Amino acid sequence: MAKQRTHALSDVLDQLESATHGDSIRVQEVIEKLGHRSFASLMLVFSLISTSPASAIPGITSIVAAIVFILVVQMIIGRDCVWLPAFITRRRMSTAKLCKGIGWLRKPVHFVERFLKVRMTFLFHRPWLWLPLIAILGLTIFMPLMEIIPTSGSIASAVIALFAAGLLTRDGRVVVLSLILLLAVPISVWYFGFRG
Repeated sequence: MAKQRTHALSDVLDQLESATHGDSIRVQEVIEKLGHRSFASLMLVFSLISTSPASAIPGITSIVAAIVFILVVQMIIGRDCVWLPAFITRRRMSTAKLCKGIGWLRKPVHFVERFLKVRMTFLFHRPWLWLPLIAILGLTIFMPLMEIIPTSGSIASAVIALFAAGLLTRDGRVVVLSLILLLAVPISVWYFGFRG
Protein backbone atom coordinates (compact mmCIF):
# COMPACT_ATOMS: atom_id res chain seq x y z
CA MET A 1 0.00 0.00 0.00
CA ALA A 2 2.78 2.44 0.92
CA LYS A 3 4.54 1.67 -2.36
CA GLN A 4 1.33 2.44 -4.29
CA ARG A 5 1.03 5.72 -2.40
CA THR A 6 4.49 6.85 -3.52
CA HIS A 7 3.50 6.50 -7.17
CA ALA A 8 0.14 8.22 -6.72
CA LEU A 9 1.35 11.44 -8.32
CA SER A 10 2.47 9.73 -11.55
CA ASP A 11 -0.82 7.82 -11.60
CA VAL A 12 -2.73 11.11 -11.52
CA LEU A 13 -0.69 12.45 -14.45
CA ASP A 14 -1.34 9.21 -16.35
CA GLN A 15 -5.08 9.54 -15.75
CA LEU A 16 -5.06 13.16 -16.87
CA GLU A 17 -3.07 12.39 -20.02
CA SER A 18 -5.43 9.55 -20.94
CA ALA A 19 -8.35 11.98 -20.74
CA THR A 20 -6.94 14.32 -23.39
CA HIS A 21 -8.43 14.15 -26.89
CA GLY A 22 -9.12 16.49 -29.77
CA ASP A 23 -8.08 20.13 -29.64
CA SER A 24 -9.46 20.87 -26.19
CA ILE A 25 -10.81 19.26 -23.04
CA ARG A 26 -13.53 20.47 -20.68
CA VAL A 27 -12.88 20.77 -16.94
CA GLN A 28 -15.86 18.44 -16.43
CA GLU A 29 -14.05 15.68 -18.36
CA VAL A 30 -11.03 16.01 -16.04
CA ILE A 31 -13.31 15.65 -12.99
CA GLU A 32 -15.02 12.59 -14.47
CA LYS A 33 -11.68 10.97 -15.27
CA LEU A 34 -10.19 11.50 -11.80
CA GLY A 35 -13.41 10.78 -9.94
CA HIS A 36 -15.97 12.91 -8.11
CA ARG A 37 -14.49 11.92 -4.73
CA SER A 38 -10.89 12.71 -5.61
CA PHE A 39 -10.47 16.09 -3.93
CA ALA A 40 -6.69 15.67 -3.49
CA SER A 41 -6.17 14.45 -7.07
CA LEU A 42 -8.17 17.33 -8.53
CA MET A 43 -6.36 19.87 -6.36
CA LEU A 44 -3.04 18.38 -7.45
CA VAL A 45 -3.91 18.38 -11.15
CA PHE A 46 -5.23 21.93 -11.36
CA SER A 47 -2.45 23.42 -9.23
CA LEU A 48 0.16 21.58 -11.32
CA ILE A 49 -1.45 22.93 -14.50
CA SER A 50 -0.97 26.44 -13.12
CA THR A 51 2.65 25.59 -12.28
CA SER A 52 3.54 24.10 -15.67
CA PRO A 53 3.96 25.78 -19.11
CA ALA A 54 0.17 25.35 -19.45
CA SER A 55 -0.06 28.39 -17.16
CA ALA A 56 0.50 30.44 -20.33
CA ILE A 57 -3.22 29.97 -21.00
CA PRO A 58 -4.75 33.42 -20.26
CA GLY A 59 -6.51 33.61 -16.88
CA ILE A 60 -5.52 30.07 -15.87
CA THR A 61 -4.19 31.20 -12.47
CA SER A 62 -7.53 32.82 -11.59
CA ILE A 63 -9.46 29.76 -12.77
CA VAL A 64 -7.24 27.40 -10.77
CA ALA A 65 -7.59 29.66 -7.71
CA ALA A 66 -11.40 29.51 -8.02
CA ILE A 67 -11.38 25.71 -8.43
CA VAL A 68 -9.05 25.15 -5.47
CA PHE A 69 -11.06 27.58 -3.31
CA ILE A 70 -14.28 25.66 -3.98
CA LEU A 71 -12.58 22.29 -3.41
CA VAL A 72 -11.10 23.42 -0.08
CA VAL A 73 -14.43 24.80 1.18
CA GLN A 74 -16.04 21.43 0.42
CA MET A 75 -13.21 19.58 2.18
CA ILE A 76 -13.58 21.76 5.28
CA ILE A 77 -17.34 21.17 5.53
CA GLY A 78 -16.81 17.45 4.95
CA ARG A 79 -18.53 17.02 1.58
CA ASP A 80 -18.05 13.58 -0.02
CA CYS A 81 -18.42 14.43 -3.71
CA VAL A 82 -16.87 17.25 -5.70
CA TRP A 83 -19.14 20.01 -6.98
CA LEU A 84 -18.04 22.84 -9.26
CA PRO A 85 -20.25 25.49 -10.89
CA ALA A 86 -21.13 25.11 -14.55
CA PHE A 87 -19.16 28.17 -15.67
CA ILE A 88 -16.01 26.33 -14.52
CA THR A 89 -16.89 22.78 -15.63
CA ARG A 90 -17.80 24.00 -19.14
CA ARG A 91 -14.49 25.81 -19.59
CA ARG A 92 -12.12 24.24 -22.12
CA MET A 93 -8.34 23.88 -22.00
CA SER A 94 -6.03 23.36 -24.96
CA THR A 95 -4.99 19.69 -25.05
CA ALA A 96 -1.70 20.60 -26.77
CA LYS A 97 -0.70 22.95 -23.97
CA LEU A 98 -2.02 20.52 -21.36
CA CYS A 99 0.00 17.60 -22.75
CA LYS A 100 3.07 19.83 -22.95
CA GLY A 101 2.55 20.71 -19.29
CA ILE A 102 2.12 17.05 -18.31
CA GLY A 103 5.34 16.12 -20.12
CA TRP A 104 7.19 18.97 -18.39
CA LEU A 105 5.93 17.78 -14.99
CA ARG A 106 7.01 14.15 -15.39
CA LYS A 107 10.63 14.58 -14.28
CA PRO A 108 10.01 16.73 -11.17
CA VAL A 109 7.13 14.44 -10.12
CA HIS A 110 9.30 11.31 -10.47
CA PHE A 111 12.02 13.05 -8.45
CA VAL A 112 9.65 14.04 -5.65
CA GLU A 113 8.09 10.57 -5.49
CA ARG A 114 11.43 9.08 -4.41
CA PHE A 115 11.16 10.88 -1.06
CA LEU A 116 7.48 10.31 -0.29
CA LYS A 117 6.21 7.79 2.24
CA VAL A 118 3.31 7.32 4.64
CA ARG A 119 4.11 9.11 7.94
CA MET A 120 2.64 11.47 10.54
CA THR A 121 -0.86 10.47 9.42
CA PHE A 122 -2.51 12.13 12.44
CA LEU A 123 -2.17 15.37 10.45
CA PHE A 124 -4.83 14.14 8.02
CA HIS A 125 -7.53 14.27 10.67
CA ARG A 126 -9.44 17.22 12.05
CA PRO A 127 -8.57 19.71 13.49
CA TRP A 128 -4.98 19.39 12.18
CA LEU A 129 -6.01 19.18 8.54
CA TRP A 130 -7.89 22.46 8.83
CA LEU A 131 -4.66 24.44 9.33
CA PRO A 132 -3.25 24.01 5.79
CA LEU A 133 -6.75 24.08 4.28
CA ILE A 134 -7.50 27.48 5.82
CA ALA A 135 -4.06 28.74 4.68
CA ILE A 136 -4.81 27.57 1.11
CA LEU A 137 -8.22 29.25 1.29
CA GLY A 138 -6.57 32.56 2.11
CA LEU A 139 -3.93 32.13 -0.60
CA THR A 140 -6.46 31.42 -3.35
CA ILE A 141 -8.24 34.70 -2.61
CA PHE A 142 -5.08 36.61 -3.52
CA MET A 143 -3.93 34.44 -6.43
CA PRO A 144 -5.84 36.40 -9.13
CA LEU A 145 -3.89 39.51 -8.04
CA MET A 146 -0.65 37.56 -8.43
CA GLU A 147 -1.15 37.40 -12.20
CA ILE A 148 0.31 40.91 -12.41
CA ILE A 149 3.55 39.69 -10.80
CA PRO A 150 5.47 37.26 -13.08
CA THR A 151 5.81 33.68 -11.73
CA SER A 152 4.16 34.48 -8.36
CA GLY A 153 0.96 32.64 -9.32
CA SER A 154 2.98 29.61 -10.40
CA ILE A 155 4.86 29.62 -7.09
CA ALA A 156 1.60 29.75 -5.13
CA SER A 157 0.20 26.92 -7.25
CA ALA A 158 3.34 24.84 -6.69
CA VAL A 159 2.93 25.13 -2.91
CA ILE A 160 -0.72 24.06 -3.17
CA ALA A 161 0.40 21.13 -5.34
CA LEU A 162 2.89 20.18 -2.63
CA PHE A 163 0.10 20.04 -0.06
CA ALA A 164 -2.07 17.97 -2.42
CA ALA A 165 0.86 15.59 -2.99
CA GLY A 166 1.25 15.12 0.76
CA LEU A 167 -2.48 14.54 1.16
CA LEU A 168 -2.60 12.08 -1.72
CA THR A 169 0.38 10.04 -0.49
CA ARG A 170 -0.42 10.45 3.26
CA ASP A 171 2.97 12.05 3.89
CA GLY A 172 2.54 14.29 6.93
CA ARG A 173 6.00 15.85 6.64
CA VAL A 174 5.16 17.15 3.20
CA VAL A 175 1.97 18.68 4.61
CA VAL A 176 3.96 20.42 7.37
CA LEU A 177 6.41 21.77 4.77
CA SER A 178 3.55 22.98 2.58
CA LEU A 179 1.96 24.76 5.57
CA ILE A 180 5.20 26.64 6.26
CA LEU A 181 5.48 27.63 2.61
CA LEU A 182 1.78 28.56 2.43
CA LEU A 183 2.36 31.09 5.18
CA ALA A 184 5.58 32.35 3.58
CA VAL A 185 4.36 32.81 -0.02
CA PRO A 186 1.98 35.78 0.49
CA ILE A 187 4.53 37.55 2.70
CA SER A 188 7.27 37.04 0.09
CA VAL A 189 5.05 38.13 -2.81
CA TRP A 190 4.01 41.27 -0.93
CA TYR A 191 7.58 42.15 0.03
CA PHE A 192 9.32 41.44 -3.27
CA GLY A 193 6.42 42.11 -5.62
CA PHE A 194 4.23 44.92 -4.41
CA ARG A 195 6.79 46.70 -2.20
CA GLY A 196 9.72 46.14 -4.52
